[in-house]
Amino acid sequence: MLNVDVINKENKSVGSTELPEDIFGVEIKKAMLHEVVRNHLANKRQGNASTKTKGNVRGGGRKPFKQKGTGRARAGSTRSPLWKGGGTVFGPHPRDYSYKLPKKVKWQALNIALASKLSDGKVMVIEELNVSAPKTSEVFGMLKGLGIQRSVLMIIPEKNINLELAARNLPGVGIARVDQLNVYSILSHEKLLISKDAIERMKEAYLG
Repeated sequence: MLNVDVINKENKSVGSTELPEDIFGVEIKKAMLHEVVRNHLANKRQGNASTKTKGNVRGGGRKPFKQKGTGRARAGSTRSPLWKGGGTVFGPHPRDYSYKLPKKVKWQALNIALASKLSDGKVMVIEELNVSAPKTSEVFGMLKGLGIQRSVLMIIPEKNINLELAARNLPGVGIARVDQLNVYSILSHEKLLISKDAIERMKEAYLG
């Protein structure tokens, strides 16, 4: 087990907790992180970009000028890709960019991402992550008191409407429940602020 300090909202140590080595102590494999992030971004692509070929552009049915005697290159349609207003050659068409990765790979990459943040000293465990009302100023004041000035991902055990509403307007601040956590959200934030209850929830969800 990996021992880490537990702090309160005033950034004072109130004890320690153990992080499971099967989650936070695994071997870091950057290639696997790269593959899972690439898959995540590919699955988010809409793939609805579309262009019109010569056959899809309206007009161009009439031959623009006679075949011979004009001194110009022969042309059969004003919708040729060579003409202004013509079709596009090899342009994008709607397609599905998504693809699947094995579940084991995704789970392993999730553990690697958490272990990577811990090894970089970017993991903070807090006694409790909560606010009395859905006020952005409360979350801002809490993060300022903890010395967090840049991007942070707050990890909570379950749904917390007040906290989620209060934090959504803060740039660089994200919130993820344990069952929603993914590699991309972990790596796209500089620090992880994890509630003590979320650590226990991770042990149940990830280790069975």
